[in-house]
Amino acid sequence: MELPKGKLISIGGAEDKGTESEGYYSQKSNLNFFELGILKRVVHVMGGVDARIEVITTASSIPLEVAENYLTAFGKMGCTNVGVMNIRNRDDARKQEYVDRIKACDGVMFSGGDQLRLTTIFGGTEFLEIIHDRYHHGLVIAGTSAGAMAMSNTMIYQGKSDLAHLKGEVKITTGLAFINNVIIDSHFDKRGRFNRLAQAVASNPSCTGVGLGEDTGVIITNGNHMEVIGSGAVVIIDGRDIHHSNITDVSMGTPISVENLRVNILVHGNSYLVKERQFVPGVTISQDED
Repeated sequence: MELPKGKLISIGGAEDKGTESEGYYSQKSNLNFFELGILKRVVHVMGGVDARIEVITTASSIPLEVAENYLTAFGKMGCTNVGVMNIRNRDDARKQEYVDRIKACDGVMFSGGDQLRLTTIFGGTEFLEIIHDRYHHGLVIAGTSAGAMAMSNTMIYQGKSDLAHLKGEVKITTGLAFINNVIIDSHFDKRGRFNRLAQAVASNPSCTGVGLGEDTGVIITNGNHMEVIGSGAVVIIDGRDIHHSNITDVSMGTPISVENLRVNILVHGNSYLVKERQFVPGVTISQDED
């Protein structure tokens, strides 16, 4: 299969501030976003400040606020060619205006919110088919929080952290499928989602779990090479060498056990090869130097 020429940028989300967690809404979270250079990297990968960038706010329940904050954030980076697609339903996704715009942009940014909205609204549409085709020819696709989680073929859409050790509490469906054999989770450290991602991987051991910390992300090149960006950590959960798991034997709501999950912790400067399931040390950069 031909390797995609585009890139994926998955971001774990900003600091959790209740309803403000769907993007970079507060002054503090915007400041962190700029200080860590994540937005700068997004703009650079998309082609610089003159690139045509489309922000898709479909996942959010407060799309106008989200749109305003993204326009402000990109504007502070010097970007002058940023549009917002306020697609709220499948009829919106079919509008010719949005189809034409997605054909012409250099990069797409999916906001946070509810990842299930992204899959139910875009699944099976021409709009999504165009994004897939353009990704294989060079389109850059970025997403934060729910926008990051929806990138994979296998997607977590529900699961409370305090119940994630119980069989059936982690709900999985098909995502937007920009990358296969990966399960992405966001807000990973702040919301204690290790058990959630571990159960998802134990149920789908062909997939590699990618837990993105807040203010942290990965740039995925060739559908395989993941470079870590930002201030926090990315936790990789590899289920290839699982020896024992009771997940197929116990009833729903029963605690699960899993033997021999392999865990890697990556920070800025580290990389990971998904197909080879290989940690690449790279050069770790201190925050003072970043």
